[in-house]
Amino acid sequence: MNAVILTAVLSAGNSGMYASTRMLYTLACDGKAPRIFSKLSKGGVPRNALYATTVIAGLCFLSSMFGNQTVYLWLLNTSGMTGFIAWLGIAISHYRFRRGYVLQGNDLNDLPYRSGFFPLGPIFAFVLCLIITLGQNYEAFLKDTIDWGGVAATYIGIPLFLVIWFGYKLAKGTRFVRYSEMKFPERFKG
Repeated sequence: MNAVILTAVLSAGNSGMYASTRMLYTLACDGKAPRIFSKLSKGGVPRNALYATTVIAGLCFLSSMFGNQTVYLWLLNTSGMTGFIAWLGIAISHYRFRRGYVLQGNDLNDLPYRSGFFPLGPIFAFVLCLIITLGQNYEAFLKDTIDWGGVAATYIGIPLFLVIWFGYKLAKGTRFVRYSEMKFPERFKG
């Protein structure tokens, strides 16, 4: 049983390193992170991005070994919350993509993949992720006094996400795209 758990932990760590490295690389390629992270080795590995994410992951791990693990718990909760926020975004994107695609008169049969449970699938995913996100630390509210430290540690990812999202929208002047203004690749149109 320990081998199975160890394999699962190593797999999760490997996936996390790959995803964070590639995300930093892509952000650098898009001009949203320092350009130094966009360089690739001869083998196609974004080594500078890998080194940076490894250092940050190592510092996060070290923070769990020293002190009372407060920093570690905040980092863990922030990263866990961002996963649910990402899935909320995926559900919203899927719903809006399909609605915009159909409202512009496109045929769903032209898409390479069609979700058979639309619109229930993305709505269910959104509601479920929202319940999980908001219910992460519901027991903190059930006690005689609210554990504000625990609440802050659990939900810190939500205001952090909102500040970054609205800050980006203000800095770049972006706005929410209407269904009628959505642009779809020609390969998706009949």
